[in-house]
Amino acid sequence: MDFELICEGLEFPEGPIAMADGSVILTEIKGQRLTRVKSDGTKELVVQTGGGPNGAAIGPDNAIYITNNGGSFEWLDQGGLTIPGPTPPSHTGGYIQRFDLATKELTTVYDACDGRRLIGPNDIVFDKAGGMWFSDHGCSTPEGRKFGAIYYAKTDGSHISRQRDHLIAPNGIGLSPDEKTVYLADTQLARLWAFDVASTGELAPPEGFAPGRIVANLPDFCFLDSLAVEASGKVCVATIIKGGITAFDPNGTTEHYPVPDLVVTNICFGGADMTTAWITASATGKLYKATWPRPGLKLNFNA
Repeated sequence: MDFELICEGLEFPEGPIAMADGSVILTEIKGQRLTRVKSDGTKELVVQTGGGPNGAAIGPDNAIYITNNGGSFEWLDQGGLTIPGPTPPSHTGGYIQRFDLATKELTTVYDACDGRRLIGPNDIVFDKAGGMWFSDHGCSTPEGRKFGAIYYAKTDGSHISRQRDHLIAPNGIGLSPDEKTVYLADTQLARLWAFDVASTGELAPPEGFAPGRIVANLPDFCFLDSLAVEASGKVCVATIIKGGITAFDPNGTTEHYPVPDLVVTNICFGGADMTTAWITASATGKLYKATWPRPGLKLNFNA
């Protein structure tokens, strides 16, 4: 697969959104901002968010919703590569933000659920009803980890629910084309989970002791990051250490597409036929463009 370098000099890019005008709005986690990358590669500041903006998505009101981890990484320079490190002692938790593209107003919609602080919100996807599924990655501690969770919430701040708890390192989240399945990539386990949706915003109870169904575990040492779903139902997950995108078929088979970066963090689809893939190569601070072999799933909302 051929990759076209669109932009460089980004401070750990993530959360790309393929906009209707051909630009891409993405997060810069280290830079604590949202940035618009135009088709000619020029950059434009959208908003300074603070914390650690990770995932981003357009909601039903044409605003951008941001999963902000609250600054849950220290940043390491390893041979010129930017690598996320341990959680700093100053970290107190993360939040969900809303940025209004029209008014330029940035607000916090959620920072807790049932009186318990969100730890490190990571990735986000909207269903047809206009509600958001988002993952909370948890964070590292000197003794190990604070576990993460899957949440569902309404955009107006009126409802948030914890749908799965005590997950090791929840990262990328997405919906199957029929929205009957929530997919979740676990970073530390290199595992793609599938959870059955019982009704809008509600996961079906797990069967047995596992929190969900295992689609596949990758066999080699690697980490999984954020994801996007193809129109065919395959789930494309950014893969760290292996450096690329791994496409998981719901039947458990996988195929890997190498990308020139050790820390590939996300992919999104756009273009008239949804075969334009935008890929964030975060250790080197670059955004790539490629023609994907199959069309991506069109998201429910765009701007």
